[in-house]
Amino acid sequence: MRSILYLIAVILVIGWIFGAFVYPVGGGLIHILLVIAVIAILLGIIRRA
Repeated sequence: MRSILYLIAVILVIGWIFGAFVYPVGGGLIHILLVIAVIAILLGIIRRA
């Protein structure tokens, strides 16, 4: 489960970077993706401890 969580977080961060710098149209959606990615990473860290 932990590896899936990190995979989703990495995909969301890559999507945010791609969307923010390469295709800056959906600004709000991109920032929501970043927040979801950070939450996924934090949940992974909390559950590991």
